Amino acid sequence: MKKDQALVAKLKNPKLKDAAFAELLDLYQERLYWHIRKLVITHENADDVLQNTFVRIYRSIEKFQEKSSLHTWMYRIAYNESMRFIEKNKRFQFDNLEDATLNHFQILQEDSYYSGDEIQAKLHRIIQGFTEKQRKVFQMKYFDDLSFREISELLNVSESTLKSSYYAAVKIIEKKILE
Repeated sequence: MKKDQALVAKLKNPKLKDAAFAELLDLYQERLYWHIRKLVITHENADDVLQNTFVRIYRSIEKFQEKSSLHTWMYRIAYNESMRFIEKNKRFQFDNLEDATLNHFQILQEDSYYSGDEIQAKLHRIIQGFTEKQRKVFQMKYFDDLSFREISELLNVSESTLKSSYYAAVKIIEKKILE
């Protein structure tokens, strides 16, 4: 935490901002990439959203009030940028959730950067069957290893609600993986 506070102080100092931003990129670029990738699916889209995320972080760091951790603040920006991208790029209209899920999974499998085995593919199919809220909570907790407190701050949902959603998702996955 103190390391992040020192980094924020450097980011807010005009003379140190560029060097501090390079340090920020080294620390958080990969983690934010994978957070975004789970939301926008393809590598190319994740790269675009990641770039927009870091531009927004660079331009907004002076407004960061340090009420949450730097990590949580950046995840919120990445999440919001991902949602903007998804809304802006809704190209397909589907008659039902099953069609949308199949298309989503087909895009993932066709991505040249996807290298999952059959179990991972099955896990992704199961996750795509979740409600949007349940999918987000599961991905943030399981893949991004965020605490329930951090997810609560990002999504503005109570921790107890998040825990219920997460553990219900885990039960569904356990049941369906064994089928």
